[in-house]
Amino acid sequence: MKPLFEELDFRPTPIGDLILRRRQMAMLDNLIVYEVLLGEGYLMSSLFHDVEEALADLGLAAVVGDKLEVVVGGLGLGYTAVAALRDARVAELLVVDVMEPVIEWHQKGLVPLGETLTGDPRCRLICGDFFALAAAPEIGFDPEKPGRKFHAVLLDIDHSPRNLLDERNGAFYSADGLRKLSEQLLPGGVFALWSDDAPDQDFLRRLGEVFDASRAVVVKFPNPLLEKDSESTVYVAVKRA
Repeated sequence: MKPLFEELDFRPTPIGDLILRRRQMAMLDNLIVYEVLLGEGYLMSSLFHDVEEALADLGLAAVVGDKLEVVVGGLGLGYTAVAALRDARVAELLVVDVMEPVIEWHQKGLVPLGETLTGDPRCRLICGDFFALAAAPEIGFDPEKPGRKFHAVLLDIDHSPRNLLDERNGAFYSADGLRKLSEQLLPGGVFALWSDDAPDQDFLRRLGEVFDASRAVVVKFPNPLLEKDSESTVYVAVKRA
């Protein structure tokens, strides 16, 4: 029998202690929940993954064509990446995460979706700084093919364009930062972003300066802890074809 609470991994990082833990929640019929903490805050939980999956579904739905080459920024517990792989049009998926321990959790099977990702030949897990790579189109996200362009980039790292895990990420959300990312998209390519905040009109304006079309989609999901629905936002922006 698994213990009611178990810390599976603990790693110090430059932006706070990174903790993976598993708990059995009696109030939810003994549901097993995986949680990731960074510093003193919750980073993610397997209890809430509807919007992470919606990020992939909404982003890829906006892409026309097949044999899609896709980047996911932020591995986390793997929900966005697995949702992307459910789209049969995806030919190759690169998942970029700056934290090597997170990649190791999946490789070692410490998290439930690890075997799904590591067992899919279309998927590569890359240890790298998404924001640094986004700012360097001549290098790009694929260490094997510098300057490569993609059909879609799906991002789930910061809590929102205003609520950042690291203040150094802020430049990415400027018009100039978004423009450098757009250079790494093929014509008609899509950038999609998860945000835990309500739609941000200033950020939508910046997206509109760079992309041909952009929108914010509010995604509702059940929150059993609050016993009501909660909401997050997915931004979808399309580059001119």
